[in-house]
Amino acid sequence: MEFHFLGTGAGVPSTKRNVSSLAIRFLQKNGSVWMVDCGEGTQQQILRSSLKLSKLEKIFITHLHGDHIFGLPGLLGSRSFQGGKTPLTIYGPKGIKTFIEQCLSISKTTLLYPLHIHEIKEGLIFEDEMFIVHCLLLDHVMPSFGFRIEEKSQSGELLVHRLKEKGIEAGPIYKNIKAKEKVQLPSGEWISGADYVGPDIKGRVVTIVGDTKPCEKVVHLAKSANILIHEATFSKINEALAHQYGHSTASDAAQIARAAKVELLILNHISARYEGKVHILEEEAREIFPNSMIACDFFVHTFLRENE
Repeated sequence: MEFHFLGTGAGVPSTKRNVSSLAIRFLQKNGSVWMVDCGEGTQQQILRSSLKLSKLEKIFITHLHGDHIFGLPGLLGSRSFQGGKTPLTIYGPKGIKTFIEQCLSISKTTLLYPLHIHEIKEGLIFEDEMFIVHCLLLDHVMPSFGFRIEEKSQSGELLVHRLKEKGIEAGPIYKNIKAKEKVQLPSGEWISGADYVGPDIKGRVVTIVGDTKPCEKVVHLAKSANILIHEATFSKINEALAHQYGHSTASDAAQIARAAKVELLILNHISARYEGKVHILEEEAREIFPNSMIACDFFVHTFLRENE
């Protein structure tokens, strides 16, 4: 997985940070891309990155504030103009369907690909053979979701050296053994495939939090996650202001990370008031949760599995 931070600012763009957008590129899925939020200017940010709109499969919207959705109409149109033909699915709060359909209708934008829009509620919102995505409603001034992306565990490595020691050469039988089936050898002997496959490879877990005050649901969503990407709009000095507007401080995010026992905290959604002094937020977080860092626009965090 690669996490491409396309916009890490809060509210309005600044000279250093665009508004919210994060893209996840799945190396194990031929480079397919999922996106979380799509603030104004996201498509220009993509042009400055290594990402391609043709690879975009899903967009998850945390909430309907403009700095998280105003980039959607242009991005959807550009994907079509650039020859995108594969389906695109959008998940978001109630109202996202009306917003998108009205924008496309009024601007007379015709898409050349199937667009599916799902207005979500808490719980399971997506599952396939590789991933499960859950969401929970957090504590903001309007409905705002956080997402937990869980990669399913994979079967371990086929222990080829042990098979060859037993005189079992490569062939269709390896597929059955890899599937941990009971297999009969030409000699008539039966073996259990599970004895020739290494330990399962545990799936990765990533939690991405939209705008929110500290709340217990964030801890639940992030429990034992490998990575927590959490807003840190304000410093603890401005805690009262942060909570008044439904936001978190860097210290709040660090306390969540510690309570949830995550491995890495990446701070995001940084107010422009800290431009040139974001180290203050990072230091605050590290006082509570040492494995913390602040994202900047175009920062890419690569997270590999044990076997990659």
